[in-house]
Amino acid sequence: MKWTPKFLQSLMYWWDRRSLQSRLISTYIIIILVPSLIVSTNSFNAINETYIKDTISKNGNLLEMEKLQIVNQIESMERSAQIAVSDKAVENYLTSQSEPQLKELVEFNTNAYVNLTRIQFNNPNIEHLRLFSASKNVHEIWPIIFREDRIRQEPWYKQTIGLGLQQMWYFQDDDVDFTKRDSNVIAEKNPKVSLLREISVPAGVHSGIIQVDMLLSKFSPRTFSTIQDDQSQLFLLDGDLQMFTRQNDSFLQDNKEMNKAIHDRFLSLQQGGVWDTQYQENGKSFLFIQVPLERMNAYLLNVVSMEDVLKDISVIRNKTIGTNVLFIVLFTVIAYVLNAIILKNLVRLTEAMKKARRGELYTGVTIRGGGEIAELTHHFNKLMNKINELVAVAVRKQALTKEAELRTLHNQIDSHFLYNTLENIKMLAEIDNHRKISDALTSLGGMMRYNFKWSGEYVKLKDEIRHIQNYIDVMNIRFEEPISLVMEIQPQYMELEVLKMSLQPLIENSVKHGWSDSSDESTDKKIQIVVEAVKDGVCISITDNGDGMSNDQLIELNKGIREDRFDTQNKLDPDKQDPVRAGIGLHNVHQRMQLFYGKDYGLIITSEEGVYTKVLITLPRVLLTGGSTDEANAIDRRR
Repeated sequence: MKWTPKFLQSLMYWWDRRSLQSRLISTYIIIILVPSLIVSTNSFNAINETYIKDTISKNGNLLEMEKLQIVNQIESMERSAQIAVSDKAVENYLTSQSEPQLKELVEFNTNAYVNLTRIQFNNPNIEHLRLFSASKNVHEIWPIIFREDRIRQEPWYKQTIGLGLQQMWYFQDDDVDFTKRDSNVIAEKNPKVSLLREISVPAGVHSGIIQVDMLLSKFSPRTFSTIQDDQSQLFLLDGDLQMFTRQNDSFLQDNKEMNKAIHDRFLSLQQGGVWDTQYQENGKSFLFIQVPLERMNAYLLNVVSMEDVLKDISVIRNKTIGTNVLFIVLFTVIAYVLNAIILKNLVRLTEAMKKARRGELYTGVTIRGGGEIAELTHHFNKLMNKINELVAVAVRKQALTKEAELRTLHNQIDSHFLYNTLENIKMLAEIDNHRKISDALTSLGGMMRYNFKWSGEYVKLKDEIRHIQNYIDVMNIRFEEPISLVMEIQPQYMELEVLKMSLQPLIENSVKHGWSDSSDESTDKKIQIVVEAVKDGVCISITDNGDGMSNDQLIELNKGIREDRFDTQNKLDPDKQDPVRAGIGLHNVHQRMQLFYGKDYGLIITSEEGVYTKVLITLPRVLLTGGSTDEANAIDRRR
């Protein structure tokens, strides 16, 4: 974001302006606070996970116990249904297609029917055991044997037809007595579960239905217990995800979305999804723990409130935060006192520095003991003493500078006198028609003016070339066999920048050492200067056709111009002062070029014994006052 850099800069500026003691204490607090926060956060998460796991484990065990109770009731209802239909007399009575005789009715009522009543008597949790016959000839014996016509309006009737050997479980919100269907008496709402089986005699022929009912309060006692637990609630869900639970103090009353959430999660579970245990509504947290009731295609769900668990975690968190805050406050006070003691000497040193900055007389600071502050004070005392010495030296130098300026003015007057004298001698030579002497004096005067006029380190290449020409003209007076100067320089390179007096020493070196006394006199002495462009710069080559040198001498010379000529005490090494052995003139030119242009520039010497010696000079392509448009990449120092 655009404001972030400014914000960070402002923060850093504010931070830098704080005192060292404040920054140290802040740093200490951060060092303690950050690990404390990390440890506390991890601890809270671990405690939270532990509490959740313990809650899930505890309530999971309760669910398993309740499931075991339900399985026992399922087995009891299945056993009752099996016993009822396994009696042959009961089977014959229900499937009889003729009107039974009185004797048969008395005998059935005395034996078989008594056995049916014993089934319900031996299983007191069973609310109803009812046998419905499809035969119109059967006589009803209340409250167990009825004709099937009475239940044709029941919602489960059509689903039961065709079950065959299978069975069906059906949950209902209330236990409606079909024998009192037309009565105006409102029955109490008692949800129940029914085990339904089809009676098929012979096989494949519908003969009737057997129904075993049990109230859900007995089927799942914990779900409908009168002893209410405000931290958990059990739910029974059938295969159609219809829920059955207690009506009083239900979580569903205050959490309107919980019913839909439970339905959606079980629907997702039936479709192969993953069960989500945690749920939140109205700022409250709950756990959904479920176990399947496989034998009846139903589910048992326990909804657990996490309010008490979160309160315990909150108490632990508050105690931990309070302990950390108390520890940080105590640590801050101790750190402040100790820092004040430790930084006392630093404050004294700071005050002394402020006095020195204001220009007050500095008398020195004495700090006992060791450590960094004492060492800093020691060096500051030395620094102030050195500054005082330098101030005294600067005053002396200023006086000497004034004297040097006067001497320089005097030298300038002397040089003008010398130039005028040379001009007068030149005029006398021309009057006497001594042209050679006149030309020599012209060249010598040009050299003297070039040497005395030192306006800066850089000159144009054309000025340096003109100086070289004057030098060759003067030197040729000394030699019987003059040296010719050949130049291959394109006009656009004449404006290039070179260091003043950087080429003349190389020409002088060729004149002095290029030809020995034993050189072939028939060979014309020649020095060639070539300027050409190279990558990222310009190369100037100065080649003579003299004696050249051997390979060992060439290696020694190249090494000499690059070696350090100062000893460890920054004094000129006397062993490296021999100009012939070490090429001190070449060395000086090379070092000047690297000093002003960089390490990528300087001299390289090549030679072939008896043939030539060549000095290659690499320079950056820099213009002093302008140049050809072809030098588009050149740097113009006028900018």
